[in-house]
Amino acid sequence: MKIVSLVPSITELLYTLGLEQEVIGITKFCVHPQSWFRTKARVGGTKTLDLQKIIALQPDLIIANKEENVKEQVEVLAGRFPVLLTDVNDYAGALEMIREVGGQTNREDKAQRLIADIESAFAHLDTGPAVTAVYFIWKDPWMTVGGDTFINDMMQRAGFINRFASLKRYPAVDLNALQAPLPECILLASEPYPFREQHKAALQERYPDVKILLADGEIFSWYGSRMLKAPAYFRQLQMRR
Repeated sequence: MKIVSLVPSITELLYTLGLEQEVIGITKFCVHPQSWFRTKARVGGTKTLDLQKIIALQPDLIIANKEENVKEQVEVLAGRFPVLLTDVNDYAGALEMIREVGGQTNREDKAQRLIADIESAFAHLDTGPAVTAVYFIWKDPWMTVGGDTFINDMMQRAGFINRFASLKRYPAVDLNALQAPLPECILLASEPYPFREQHKAALQERYPDVKILLADGEIFSWYGSRMLKAPAYFRQLQMRR
C-alpha cells in the first residue's frame, strides 16, 4: 500500500502505527517525525497541495481532513484515488479516527492498543478546579476557538472553561470583548501563529491581573498519537496557571 498523508497530526499517527514503508508522501507541515520530514516526498502545504506531484506518486490511499485541507483540491484527488476524509472535532472523534485509520491501513491491533493507552492516560488526569480562559490561535486579527472544536475539548480536559465556547469554529474577536469580566487565564498557542514571550509581555501589560501562558499548540490541536503526551502536559500547565 502506498499512502499520502495531507494532515500533520495523522502523519505522526501513521508513524506510530508502523507505516514507514507505506507512507510515500506528506505535506511540508508534517514535521513529526523528523526522519520522515527529511526523507519523504513533500506534496505542498495542507491548503496548497501540489496535485500533480500527488498524482505522480499514484497512491493507493490519501488521508485528508475536512478542516485542514481545501475541499476543491480533495475532490480532485478523490476523483482519481481512494481518499479517507477525516473530520475530528472532539476527543471521542479523535479516537474513532484512529480506529478508522488503523482499519484502512491494516493496523487494527496497533490502533486499538494506542486507543487503550490514550484512554488510560486521560483516565488518570486530574487538573483540579477549572478556570475561565481564552485560547488564541492568531493575532491581527485575534482569533480564538469555539465550542465545536477539538481544542475546546482539550481545554476542558486541561481544566479550562472556554470563554468563547458559545461561538463556532475559529472566530475573530476584539480584545475589548475580554472585559466584563476578564478571563482568569489567556493561553497563547505556539501554532498556527507562533506566539512568543514578546506577545505574552504585551498582553500582560494590557491585562496585569490575568494569568497569561504560552501553550503548546501541538498538544492542544494534534489529534492522534500526540494525545498520549497531553495528560502529562496538562498537569504541568496546571502548576503554571
